[in-house]
Amino acid sequence: MDLTQAARDALEPLGYEVLEVVVTQRGRSRKVLVRIDRLDEAPVSVDDVRRAAGSFGLELDRLDPFAGAYQFEVESPGAQRPLFRARHFERFHDLLVKVRAAGDAFTGRVRGVEGDEIVFDVEGDEGPRRVALGSIERANLAEWPDTPR
Repeated sequence: MDLTQAARDALEPLGYEVLEVVVTQRGRSRKVLVRIDRLDEAPVSVDDVRRAAGSFGLELDRLDPFAGAYQFEVESPGAQRPLFRARHFERFHDLLVKVRAAGDAFTGRVRGVEGDEIVFDVEGDEGPRRVALGSIERANLAEWPDTPR
């Protein structure tokens, strides 16, 4: 069962972008964590988290994805916000991002999006580093903006 797609189906019509669905298990204890953002890019409020949790919680009850009990949480993106769409990189232009792509890991400042490439300034590099969006395995903010973006 694809919980990420189920979360998107339940939450996008309500105006939320599903950034991550993470399922973890320690022993018999299982946890489902959903990170959301607003499609209108306004800051995520406590009411947004409550609304998303209520809506997707009902869908999880209907789907019954696990045998036994599990913990369920919905969060705003937080300081280590995942970036995976070109718009995410445009939105957080000039901020430091931790990137893992094509077997390489680095921290760089987002300089822009050009076609299907993200352009970074990386300390120690002689020029900008260009990374194809499709080759990015993981990217997270390494610093938080002074004002909401």
